[in-house]
Amino acid sequence: MTKWLLVALAAALFACPAAQADIGSRIWATGGVTSIEGSAGGGLVPWALLGSYASDQEWGGTLAISRARVDDYSLSVTGAGLNWHNRVELTVAQQTLDLDSLVFTLKDGFGLEQDELRQNIFGAKVRLAGDVLYSPWGQWSAGVQHKRLQDFTVPGAIGARDDSGTDVYVSASKLFFAALMDRNLLVNLTARGTRANQGGLLGFGGDRNNGYQVMLEGSVGLFINRQWLVGTEYRQKPDNLGFATEDDWYDLFVAWVPDRRLAVTAALVNLGDVATLADQQGAYLSLQGSF
Repeated sequence: MTKWLLVALAAALFACPAAQADIGSRIWATGGVTSIEGSAGGGLVPWALLGSYASDQEWGGTLAISRARVDDYSLSVTGAGLNWHNRVELTVAQQTLDLDSLVFTLKDGFGLEQDELRQNIFGAKVRLAGDVLYSPWGQWSAGVQHKRLQDFTVPGAIGARDDSGTDVYVSASKLFFAALMDRNLLVNLTARGTRANQGGLLGFGGDRNNGYQVMLEGSVGLFINRQWLVGTEYRQKPDNLGFATEDDWYDLFVAWVPDRRLAVTAALVNLGDVATLADQQGAYLSLQGSF
């Protein structure tokens, strides 16, 4: 289903006259990149920014593909977003977790082998107030991400309560001009209410906790020039499953924006222990097109 929604959204973007004539008039790189959950932000964390370069009287959109490869598995993401008047962002994404050779050992002693987990994510973000460049308190946005697993066999077996869930979050982003070594500094802080295990790939809720918890996420990026941004992200995670503890995520990234129509992001990521797999570290690459 998500595959066809992505196709339909892409077709809508190309059919939009404003999108075809101009990709938007906002300042360079103020749309962020596409996160692993489809919303505009960094690789791991949604920002208050809305995707593309659409200003208050324009439509815009993004298409993105991303892949993270760590020690024992890889995560592929395809996503698309639509920006209406720099006020509302609608996104859809599909995550596919490919496991090289993972066997979950359950409490009663038997193993369960799975080579792929897939999750669909439908998101909406609304700009509440402010502007990332000129407002003294930056830009503030609120968003929701509804997530649904296509196969609940493994998450259910390890103690997850549900195959779907909805995250809610509030983000604030601010660009400080000439803040460090005469370079511009972008800072983002996000508070997320969630029940998701490993971002939802291992279900929602668990035997240890089944309620919403507030998790903090943050990003800091330094513009070397208008085309290059380097920085780091941190994402706090809940710990719902007695089966295995869940570690926080962080990355070190570099984003290259050679043209308004293209953004490339590369990162070194550390996802900690994931289920029975220890110290998952590796590389992340994302390509985004703006329309």
